[in-house]
Amino acid sequence: MKFCSNCGSGNLKFRIPDKDSLPRYVCDQCQVIHYQNPKLVVGCIPEIDGQILLCRRAIEPRYGYWTLPAGFMENGESVEEGAARETREEANAILRKPLKLFSIFSIPAINQVHLFFKAKLLDRTFCSGIESLEVKLFDKTSLPWKELAFATVRKTLQHYYDDVPSRVDKVFTGTIDTSPR
Repeated sequence: MKFCSNCGSGNLKFRIPDKDSLPRYVCDQCQVIHYQNPKLVVGCIPEIDGQILLCRRAIEPRYGYWTLPAGFMENGESVEEGAARETREEANAILRKPLKLFSIFSIPAINQVHLFFKAKLLDRTFCSGIESLEVKLFDKTSLPWKELAFATVRKTLQHYYDDVPSRVDKVFTGTIDTSPR
């Protein structure tokens, strides 16, 4: 960041503001602090008859790999609304409410937090959206584990299949380390 989006004329300096503990971009003209915070990625584990719906990505990153329907949350929507919207956009699938929070993973290296919800598909009417090459139902034995796009999706699905026998609603949390070693 170089220029202030608040006043339009000030130069930004990266420094620790008064009464703060972390460096931030601060306008030298109007003194507005420009906070930068992690982005939320919201998605679903769409279920029907013991199978889950996956999307094969038609966009980068990880073009051609399989994922749960998910994407960046938009302003003005709840996390549940965002997860349902992403499922509609990527798989043209409609979910039954309520959605149940299932997993939360922090990815500090890319400033993201991923939230996945368990959700029941309304029916078997779904098809690829603009960001998906194809969409398909999988059970545990047919799931393309080696072709999953993201570590958060892999971890979420591992917890999902480990948790099925218990039938207890849990929320799984963790941190994914993607920093180079």
